[in-house]
Amino acid sequence: MYEIPVYRIQLVKESSVTMDPKKIESPEAVAKVLQGYLAGADREHFVVVMLDTQFKIIGINTVSIGTLDSAPVHPREVFKPAVACNAAAVIVGHNHSSGDPTPTRQDVDMTKRLIQAGEILGIEVLDHIIIGDGTFISLKAERLL
Repeated sequence: MYEIPVYRIQLVKESSVTMDPKKIESPEAVAKVLQGYLAGADREHFVVVMLDTQFKIIGINTVSIGTLDSAPVHPREVFKPAVACNAAAVIVGHNHSSGDPTPTRQDVDMTKRLIQAGEILGIEVLDHIIIGDGTFISLKAERLL
């Protein structure tokens, strides 16, 4: 006889951060949250901000911590916490440790791939925010999506 493993998926709250605003209404609001969350990061961090149907933040997850100029990202890892949180939508973001938030071709291509994956899952990718030194760029506002 073969024993089949039985698994349980559980969402575990690791910690919390105090941020304002709770509801996302603009790229500036997301950037404010991400700037606080990513402050002091010396390498690229790729994060997903999970939102409910009212666009209130229900959680933030660090998907990947990379090197000085890249952070590997796979759609599976981006959407895993979003599915566990029952997120209706997500906003992804990362920092450029160089301080220049100008998006790379890889940033744009990867975001388009995440949008396609989100469409399949029914979780909308609203934007991708890139954080620099005291500044940010919204790929949606720049019409790069």
